[in-house]
Amino acid sequence: MTALPNMTEEKARPKTKLDADWWRGAVIYQIYPRSFQDQNGDGIGDLAGITSRLEYVADLGVDAIWLSPVFTSPMKDFGYDVSNYRDIDPSFGTLEDFDHLVHKAHALGLKVIIDQVISHSSDKHAWFAESRQSRTNARADWYVWADPQPDGTPPNNWLSIFGGSSWTWDSRRMQYYMHNFLVSQPDLNFHNPEVQDAVLGEMRFWLERGVDGFRLDTVNFYFCSLALENNPVVKPEDFNASTAPAVNPYNFQEHLYDKSRPENLKFLERVRALMDQYPGTTTVGEIGDSQHQLEIMAQYTSGDDHLHMAYTFDYLGGDFSAEHFRDSIAATETRAPDGWICLAFSNHDVVRHVSRWAIHGQEAAFTRLTASLLLSMRGSVCLYQGEELGLTEAQLAFEDLVDPYGIEFWPEFKGRDGARTPMVWQAHAHLGGFSTAARSWLPVPADHMTRAVDQQELANDSILAFYRANLAFRKNNPALSKGTIALVDAPETVLAFTRQHDDQTLLCVFNMDATPATFAVPANMTLLDIDAPGVTAAPSNGQITLGPLDFYIGKLG
Repeated sequence: MTALPNMTEEKARPKTKLDADWWRGAVIYQIYPRSFQDQNGDGIGDLAGITSRLEYVADLGVDAIWLSPVFTSPMKDFGYDVSNYRDIDPSFGTLEDFDHLVHKAHALGLKVIIDQVISHSSDKHAWFAESRQSRTNARADWYVWADPQPDGTPPNNWLSIFGGSSWTWDSRRMQYYMHNFLVSQPDLNFHNPEVQDAVLGEMRFWLERGVDGFRLDTVNFYFCSLALENNPVVKPEDFNASTAPAVNPYNFQEHLYDKSRPENLKFLERVRALMDQYPGTTTVGEIGDSQHQLEIMAQYTSGDDHLHMAYTFDYLGGDFSAEHFRDSIAATETRAPDGWICLAFSNHDVVRHVSRWAIHGQEAAFTRLTASLLLSMRGSVCLYQGEELGLTEAQLAFEDLVDPYGIEFWPEFKGRDGARTPMVWQAHAHLGGFSTAARSWLPVPADHMTRAVDQQELANDSILAFYRANLAFRKNNPALSKGTIALVDAPETVLAFTRQHDDQTLLCVFNMDATPATFAVPANMTLLDIDAPGVTAAPSNGQITLGPLDFYIGKLG
């Protein structure tokens, strides 16, 4: 393990007035390090490249960055299989590069959140190498091991998200080990207090290095049932494919026993206790549970002794309709009134939302509508790199795929590579200015080049300019970042709600359809114009006329 550094006050924390609740309503910009900027010319993005582009991120007007994993890894799942939690993978740089990134981010007023993958490790981690040697060694019980059934088959019917059984036979121990993901990603045994102590120690290492928080990968996967009961069957007509694609047999089970266990709440109390030792730090948990997302989000974020916030897959899949958004907002407010959600429409695991939801030919209007909608809803916000450019999902050939998930379920499910292609900085530069290498780790789509940063910075009406204006608008109107939300009755294709904080109340109205609509302003509302970016609708005689994919934001006086 790499020794803890001698931290100075300058390196560890930004010298700004501490706002312990900065995360509540914050906008977090997700960076996928392999694809942001390659500084050393090997075709893979790195920490030095990210550091060189931090001014761009700060100029967007976001509050923080979230780095997908940069730890040492064999990269079977591109960093989500960690072999050393206390060092940087050489493909990304060094610990010194990481320290420099954190220092520069803080100097620019950006918080730094890092992905923490502790539900499982790589099978190359020293912990697993020792655990698999025998049933009696010091770490024998650090992973989830189980005996076979009498006929030699796996202990139960649990399935891996990446396909097949979640159990793999190990001939050294003559037992099966559990893996919710790849065979090379064995699950840690959180029922063992020593495992909890160990992963909390790994988190402390990075807090001491100055990070401002953690995005906790698969936060509801930490515990499984000790009794190893079979999961019950879900009928095809009851499938909810928000956690796994529809072609994945994982959807055939209700995952009662292999994840989302009640024991997790006590461990999250330990996580919060650690975070509270570092004022101003935060946690955001990824909850993957298609049947019980809201209940889990409420449990995990309610009060002040669990996670600060969590995001679900409500808006990372599902329908783009006023009805779906109304139902999701109402359910969140009713069932998780004391919780805090982190909103996202795109990330590194899902098809980019422009491709997922937009009607062909209406991408530009759709991108503006969704940007305004995302930045107007109640919660914190995660923007995914390239979202601010209006990037669409890349269409890749099978031979270009590197994602094991996509390779397994091709062609019905094409995997996650289409959302992970490199950022485009310069329209006329080799590989869009991402790298000087002959080729990048994933191709740079030709149709992304016209959306490059340098082209959009030349136009006042670009998607990039629109995001910057909306981020500034959100920051200047506390009702959008800190306020309550209340749904307002509206026509079927229109989503309307108010946001209220202190003496400011805003009315937000979105036509989520490709046909015009009208919205009758309730009689008890007096609208005042407000300089909201991109708003094209205007109230007249108590009515707002909305064009296709149009929206209105006004102040209630």
